[in-house]
Amino acid sequence: MHVRRVVPNVQSTALPQSAEFYGVLGFEEVMNHGWIVTLASAGNPAVQLSLMTEDRTAPVAPDLSIEVEDVDAAYAAMRDRGAEIVHPLTDEEWGVRRFFVRDPNGRVVNVLSHR
Repeated sequence: MHVRRVVPNVQSTALPQSAEFYGVLGFEEVMNHGWIVTLASAGNPAVQLSLMTEDRTAPVAPDLSIEVEDVDAAYAAMRDRGAEIVHPLTDEEWGVRRFFVRDPNGRVVNVLSHR
C-alpha cells in the first residue's frame, strides 16, 4: 500500500482566524470549500493542514486524512479485516474517492485518492 500524504484535520469554528494563525507559521491557503480550508507550507507544499467546521457529505468530521494510491484496495483491506467503516466508499464532487474508517483508538480516518 502506497501512502501519498497525511493531512491532520483540525475542527474550527473560526476558519478565517485559524487560517491567519497558521499563516504566521508559513502556511498558505491552497483549497477552500467554505466548510474546509486546506493550508500548505509555502516552502514544501506536501506539508499540509486542513481546518474544517464539519464534513458536509459525511456523518462525522475526520481526525486526519490519508491519501493512498489505490483507495479501492485500501477499502477492501479494511473491510476484510473487519474495521468499522464510518462512511462508505464515495465519489465526491470535488474530485476525490474516499471512505472513513475508525482506528483502534476511536479516531476517524478519511482515506482517499484523487480521481
